[in-house]
Amino acid sequence: MKKTTNKIILSILFLSLYSCFTWETSDDEVIVSRQMYEAVTMLRTEFENSTDLLPPKPIENSGKIYVKGNYLFINEPNKGFHIYDNFNPSSPVNLAFLKVLGSSDMSIKGDILYINNATDLIAIKPNFSENSIEITKRIVNTFPELVAPNNFGFYNTQENEVIIDWNLIE
Repeated sequence: MKKTTNKIILSILFLSLYSCFTWETSDDEVIVSRQMYEAVTMLRTEFENSTDLLPPKPIENSGKIYVKGNYLFINEPNKGFHIYDNFNPSSPVNLAFLKVLGSSDMSIKGDILYINNATDLIAIKPNFSENSIEITKRIVNTFPELVAPNNFGFYNTQENEVIIDWNLIE
């Protein structure tokens, strides 16, 4: 009984590991195919001045969704947050796009938005009635560099630059 259980466990383990790779055949050759990415970088001075409240735009690739009062904040990974007035849930109104490069997550406490801005943590105080934002605090290098989606990308970041995204190389 124990040998049968061990064989089943080993078979499941092997199949799990085997399924992690895409196998393609070409002329009887077996090749492991992996997607490759290149880093999108920005000079730190430009990066630190890139956060902005812009006019609304359509969602292309949605991430996490946050709710605060009558507002919805929908993440566009590594780009920013779409802000909706959700006073009438059957018809939300697209108000603005909060451009925060390298963003994927947010927390809200009181009237302050805490957002990862690539490697930095920023605190933003929005004023939607005046269509403005104020960055009240920036803590530099709070988070590790953004990694490629396949975890295999490498980029030798210079001291004055920040990785804000990764592009698929075709």
